[in-house]
Amino acid sequence: MSIEFSKENLDAYFAELGKQFRKLYRKAANAEIILIGGASVLINYGFRSMTTDADAIIYAEASMKEAVNFVRDKFNLPNGWLNEDFKNTKSYTEKLRGVAVYYKTFSNVLQVRTVAAEYLIAMKAMSGRRYKFDLSDIVGILWEHAKRGEPINRNSVDKAIYELYGQKIIPDISKQLLDDIFKSKDYERIYAEVRGQEKQAKEVLLEFIEDYPNVLNGDNTDDIIVEILRKKEIAEPGLSDER
Repeated sequence: MSIEFSKENLDAYFAELGKQFRKLYRKAANAEIILIGGASVLINYGFRSMTTDADAIIYAEASMKEAVNFVRDKFNLPNGWLNEDFKNTKSYTEKLRGVAVYYKTFSNVLQVRTVAAEYLIAMKAMSGRRYKFDLSDIVGILWEHAKRGEPINRNSVDKAIYELYGQKIIPDISKQLLDDIFKSKDYERIYAEVRGQEKQAKEVLLEFIEDYPNVLNGDNTDDIIVEILRKKEIAEPGLSDER
């Protein structure tokens, strides 16, 4: 079972989570959740209305599991509706806690934070998955800040990438996308192209899974997509020949 999270229902789930966590642990009820990925984008920006992921980093003086499961049962959510699986990905770093920004406090015990813009772009760039929203989220964040009159420059993004990941190299697809965005600043065109190509990548990936159900793993997914797209002569995300 999957679910589509909106900013509104996420707030409702966290309100109940804070309430239950406080009820369960009273004096020990003190927790901090940092929302990352799609949930962080959803809370801070308007270009996406939903996400299927509620990835987080959880810091708590007592176990959060019972309260999380209570919210799951009350709202008929899937197992793992709030999870830390993100810690197993290459875009995770302990440094994220130091760059998280305040969002809301629930029941005076649960503080929810999100990731500041440049660092959220850095995380998405390090992940660089063609079949998710990683690349279009980069464009959307930069586009929305430009529309707000608060443009983010390339130096800020590069600095954030270095602060989080040091000498690690972001995927070529992310670097090329950033080059395209900051060169042309044609956010609308690039966003439309990238979203369309993400959808194509997701479609061919689902077809592949159906035909070869036991082949994919976390390390080969991107290579398989690239090969399928190459065979189908689909252009890479963000790299349109039209300028």
